[in-house]
Amino acid sequence: MEFKAQIMDEAAVQRSLARLTHEIIERNKGVGNILLVGIRRRGLPLAQAIAANMEKFEGASCPVGYMDITLYRDDLSEIAPLPDAGESHFPVAVTGRDVVLVDDVIFTGRTARAAMEGIFALGRPASIQLCVLVDRGHRELPIRPDYVGKNIPTSRDEMIFVTVPEIDNVPLGVKLFSIR
Repeated sequence: MEFKAQIMDEAAVQRSLARLTHEIIERNKGVGNILLVGIRRRGLPLAQAIAANMEKFEGASCPVGYMDITLYRDDLSEIAPLPDAGESHFPVAVTGRDVVLVDDVIFTGRTARAAMEGIFALGRPASIQLCVLVDRGHRELPIRPDYVGKNIPTSRDEMIFVTVPEIDNVPLGVKLFSIR
């Protein structure tokens, strides 16, 4: 992999997260019925940042859960005979909630589809919305995020990598790499 460009630095990511937070609050008429669900791994710290922004902007907290979508993937048999699924946690029931799935990058749409399937396995939400920091295109499924921090058109020979301090021990950022 070859580094090509820094697309967003920490300040740019923070600005995008603030804007995404305002859009989510506006569309849902407040935070009262929202359940933020971070898609593991990098979706969780982004969901927590959005929840912190909601607290700051609205003075009200929003529950944050997280899920590992491994068992809901459509390529499960191709991964391993017995894939290792990570932990999922939901602080409140999904039934009747406006669930906002949060992920770092949307590419083919398959992760979002798996996350939706996982949510429906737990109950019947009032709605499911999708929030991503980066949309890089190349969808294989008819899935479109409701909230997008930045559209970054890429070729299939490129990769977008979002760094978060909690996982990568480096500042928030978005980088573009060539995989050839």
